[in-house]
Amino acid sequence: MQRVDVSKERIKKMFDKVELSVSAYDTAWVAMVPSSNSSHAPLFPGCVKWLLDNQHPNGSWGLPCHSPLLTKDALSSTLACILALKRWDIGEGHVKKGLHFIKSNFASVYDERQYSPIGFDILFSGMVEYARDMDLVLPLTPKDLDAVFSKRDLELERCYQSNSKGSKAYLAYLSEGTGKLNDWKSIMAYQRKNGSLFNSPSTTAAALSHLEDANCLDYLNTLLENFGDGVPIICPLDVYVHLSMIDNLEKLGIDRHFKNEIKRVLDETHRRWLQEDEEIVLDLTTCALAFRLLRTHRYDVSSDLLIQFVEKVEYLDSIEGHCRDTTSAVLELFKASQLVICPHEEALEEQNSWSREFLQSKLRNGEIQDDNLTKEVIHALNFPYHASLDRIVNKAYLKVYDSNWVQIAKSSYRCSNISNEDFRNLGVQDFNSCQLLQQHELKQLESWETECRLDKLKFSRRKVAVSQFAASATNFSPERSDVRISWVKHAVLAYMIDDFFDVGSSKEEQENLIQLFDKWDIEENTIFSSETVEIIFWALRGIICETADKAMKVQGRCVKDHIIEIWKDLLKSMWMEAEWTRDKIVSTMDEYMSAAIVSIALGPIILPAMYLLGPKLSEEVIRSSEYQELFKLLCICGRLLNDVQSDESWTGYIRDVKE
Repeated sequence: MQRVDVSKERIKKMFDKVELSVSAYDTAWVAMVPSSNSSHAPLFPGCVKWLLDNQHPNGSWGLPCHSPLLTKDALSSTLACILALKRWDIGEGHVKKGLHFIKSNFASVYDERQYSPIGFDILFSGMVEYARDMDLVLPLTPKDLDAVFSKRDLELERCYQSNSKGSKAYLAYLSEGTGKLNDWKSIMAYQRKNGSLFNSPSTTAAALSHLEDANCLDYLNTLLENFGDGVPIICPLDVYVHLSMIDNLEKLGIDRHFKNEIKRVLDETHRRWLQEDEEIVLDLTTCALAFRLLRTHRYDVSSDLLIQFVEKVEYLDSIEGHCRDTTSAVLELFKASQLVICPHEEALEEQNSWSREFLQSKLRNGEIQDDNLTKEVIHALNFPYHASLDRIVNKAYLKVYDSNWVQIAKSSYRCSNISNEDFRNLGVQDFNSCQLLQQHELKQLESWETECRLDKLKFSRRKVAVSQFAASATNFSPERSDVRISWVKHAVLAYMIDDFFDVGSSKEEQENLIQLFDKWDIEENTIFSSETVEIIFWALRGIICETADKAMKVQGRCVKDHIIEIWKDLLKSMWMEAEWTRDKIVSTMDEYMSAAIVSIALGPIILPAMYLLGPKLSEEVIRSSEYQELFKLLCICGRLLNDVQSDESWTGYIRDVKE
């Protein structure tokens, strides 16, 4: 327990400050900015010192302990650092070690299995040209150089042929790699309110080197004040990081421990959404993630900010669309586009259609390099939002959650707020403790089934375990034990009574059960038409009284009459369907649906359990037209899903209706 509490406290503190790894690549470009007083001295000598202090033993720069698949990334960062040191004629030994690393690992440039930084072909070739201008001899053969520039030319040709708004923005984002081709004044059109270009220290530093823009300088000074002499790959990234924290906590099933922190983040995100903040609007992934989380947490947000990506061609012509690996961004858009809750949101439906096809194509062609991302895409495609069960999502995500996950932009970076051992440890501990409690509840429920003699009803399906699974998949927290037990007991009886009316009783037995239920308060010497009727009646009466007693403590009022009313409606609906079968009556569709949305039995399963969730439900609320309409829509969805996925679509009432 102490370990769990420690993890909780650490996670709460993570909401206070975003921790990003230092980007050697970006720090190198900041280190190359010359002083305004002398072109022979660095403006930020602290960054130069950081480069000298942070070379790895193998001669490279970048994230420590990088994966073998990140060697291409290390080559890019290492070359940038070499250029920065050579620019100021310092660190000769560092430069030699760095050049040796490049020579030893250059083959990775050709390796298609390598994770490639955004714009690598343009940026790396640009740095090679920069090295030439500095008379720095790189340990590359003419063949190597031809390959580097050939790959660059292909990438530039792709962008120039498009000549779209997105391709121009993409090239501006990579402007440190296209220095001689740049119109820097045109590139400054992408400057943001914080003074940066694309929130990228490297792009901003390159612009400052050419234009001496005061706003660029202010941005970099602020970065160094906040992060010291080593800068991150992107800044600010607070909105994305905090939303990703919430998303991960939810997918791990531990978000309930951080309600206050989550509300604070979402309130701030909602405020910035309404202001169309640049950090949200100008980044597709952040925009889609913000929209999804705000909607699922019941904030009133329009889908207008996502309309810029209604069609696939609009996405492909965006800056995100010009990046090579766009799977993560499209996955977020796919998830967001499922949340159609307002009229006239056809744009979301169109986004959902093309993003689904896009992800399916990526899977078919084996274009997703990361195995865990592949699993996430498969899960998202197979289980859309409306068909997801929380605990299934939690278990699946626990299997793929990587506490050392590395993200890649122009270079690789880590964010400990998003990927860390505390998330994993708390997720595993919480899942196991909840499961242990639910296994204990299952034993209690099986004992209840025996005590009520329900196991003697051989005509009926045994549904305790299935019902427990359904209840626990959505209401899994320990404090909802009473909710789960109520759900399961009512569900088990609903299944049994359904079988009772379908195959397990005579007309006389059905009439007897309804009469007894209508009377409710019966004498001890009451004669039942059969043992089956007696077993069902007493079990039903018992669970109704038990639920009403528990609900009294939560609601502060008696709700027994309402629960009885719910069950009466179900019994009468099942009686009507049984009569249709006996008399071979073919109902109209309206008649069928009128009975079927009741006989799906969501009323007895869900509504009594709602009284145990906590919020006060007054008589006025449960009788309101809004409450009734929402429940009716729920039942319609449940009935239609049940009919099209079960044998009722072949043998049940759904085929026996008049057009």
